Formats: sequence, structure tokens, C-alpha cells
Amino acid sequence: MKITGVHLIPLVYPTRGRFKFFESPTGRTGRAAVLVKVATDEGLAGWGQSVPVPRWSSETLESALTTLERYLAPLLTGQDPRDIEAIHHLMNREIAGSFSAGAPITKAGIDLALHDLWGKAEGRNIRDCWGRKGKQSLTVSWTLNPASLEDVEGMIEEGLSKGYRHFNVKVAPDLKFDLELCRIVKKRVPDGFLWCDANGGYDLPTALEAAPSLADLGVPVLEQPLPAHRLSGYRELCRQGALPILMDEGVVSPEDLLEFIRLGCCNGVAMKPARCGGLLSARRQVEILLNEGLLFLGSGLTDPDISLAAALNLYAAYDLAYPAALNGPQFLDGSLLKNPFLPGGEIQVPQGPGLGIEVDETRIEGLRVNLF
Repeated sequence: MKITGVHLIPLVYPTRGRFKFFESPTGRTGRAAVLVKVATDEGLAGWGQSVPVPRWSSETLESALTTLERYLAPLLTGQDPRDIEAIHHLMNREIAGSFSAGAPITKAGIDLALHDLWGKAEGRNIRDCWGRKGKQSLTVSWTLNPASLEDVEGMIEEGLSKGYRHFNVKVAPDLKFDLELCRIVKKRVPDGFLWCDANGGYDLPTALEAAPSLADLGVPVLEQPLPAHRLSGYRELCRQGALPILMDEGVVSPEDLLEFIRLGCCNGVAMKPARCGGLLSARRQVEILLNEGLLFLGSGLTDPDISLAAALNLYAAYDLAYPAALNGPQFLDGSLLKNPFLPGGEIQVPQGPGLGIEVDETRIEGLRVNLF
């Protein structure tokens, strides 16, 4: 089987509710993505998505589309889509990295489409191709991202009304605000898993104060308390030992993760297939964490449908033990799928061939945008 073409379509999914990463200087909101369709000479097609978030990373919808069009898609013609490692080698040679791998969110779109093709070629779900069955459904959490403390009770009640019992909260830089936010959540949902994500927003003195204070409130983990490159600060937080410290934004490749473990910089990782170039890299990182006895938690980049399906398959395959912070169904409207994912405290893992989903191509035009 050989790849005969790569089709790329820029999309914007409408958003609902406030989520700080989708705000912009112009006031526009929306969740951008590049739809990737990889076609073959056997009539099969695989679907993927690149899901850049400029306020979270350096990749944008425009940069993802042009990188795919001009540099990565031309590499694929004539390649066997099942040789995913070889194609990653080609992509990494063409778009090199600096501190870590280059353009990982962009490359993830191709990786997902290749995994989808691999499963479809074998008539099996991708988890079966990996030799893993795993879970049939995943527990997920409701994201709290309040602009004021007065909003928190209503946001909790909304999540509870939709069947959520666990919550992840966006914190930093205001520790006083964050502690009160967590007090409110723990009082209302004392048995829920409360996961704090700072997205690199604390400085080191504040993070060293935050970790024991959050632990006293019953918070079990603190994700990305410092900017990604503050490695000595991460080591100091791990030595403090007040809370397990998860890394996120800074862990792109398996090599990154191994180095951070050697340096004593983390107690685990909040995994995201989109962040690390796709499922090939993400699987290796999960296996490193499990082999090292470190925490493996699952999250996402407010993934729309296809990217969300990939994350669900990965976390189910490795029997994720904690509620996953997968908030695409919470914040996004619109779907390309014949059977869209719906908000709720449990999400069924797709069971069909490949990523397990069916794309309804008649829905594409409703989300397509013109960039240039």
C-alpha cells in the first residue's frame, strides 16, 4: 500500500463558554484545526488533525497549514503509511527541532492519519494493532476556568448536571485566588479528583508556596507549575515533595522525558498525543512512565473529534487510572463525525477500525475557513 495524496483543510470549531486559551486580541474565539486526509492506492483513507493553540504553544493554524502543505505532505507520496516510524524520521529531518522536536502539534495530524490507516488496512481498531484491549470507556473531568470566584459554584453545578464528578482547574498566577477556588471545589465535591494545572504560570517562590498549600486542601497533583525550561525549579519542587509534580508543555519527545526523569524534574506527565507529535511518541512516553513507576495522567488540547478519538484510544489502551482532562466536548460545538462525542462524565472509546470513528464529509464545509 502506498500513499497517493494528502488533503488538508483548515477548520474552526465554534466554542461555548469561556476558555482562556481560545481568546484572542481581536475578541474572536474558536478552536482551530487542520483536517488531514491521507489517501492510498488501495482506496483507503486515514483521518487526522493538527490542533494548534497559539496561546499554549508557538504553533498556529496558519503555520500548521503551510508547514503541512509545503514541507511535510510532499514527503508522503509513495510511502507505505504503515511504516509510521520511517515517516516520522522523514518529517523530523525536514522540520528539525531545537531544544526538542520541531512542530510536534503539526506533525501529529499526519501521525494520527497514519495510525487510522494502519488499523483500517488490517480491519482492526488501533488498540488491537498495538496488541492491547484496555478499557471500553473513560472517566473524564470537567474543566473550571473561572474569571471570578463568583462564577465557580455555577460552573460546578453545570458540570454535575451533565454527569461529571471530577474536576480539573486552571490556576496561576494568583495563588490566593487559586486556593480559594480549590476550597470551593473540595467543599462542593469532596470525593472528586481535583487536578490543578498552572500551565507554567507560577514563578518558583510562588510554586514552592503553592504545592504544600494545595496539598493541605486535598489536591493530589500539580501540573506544569513553572515555565517549561525552568528545570532547576522543577527539581527543587520535586525535592520539596509536597505534591507530585507533573510536566506537560515541556515534554515533547521520549528523549525529553528520559532526560527530565534523570534530572529528577518530575513525578509524572500529563500526556497529550497532540503535544508530542502523535501516537507513536505518546505510546513510548506512556510506557516509559509505567516502567519507571511514575504517574501517567491523560489530558488534551481541548481536542476536536478526530484528535479526541486518538487520545481516547491511547488512554484506554493503557488502562488510564485517573479521570482524563479531555474537555473538547465541554467547550466545542460542531463535529465531523457521524457519531459525535457528547459531554458527560464517561466517554465511550471508539471501537471501529483505525481510530474507530467515521467522518461525515458533508460536515466539513460547515467548519472550513479560508486563510489566504
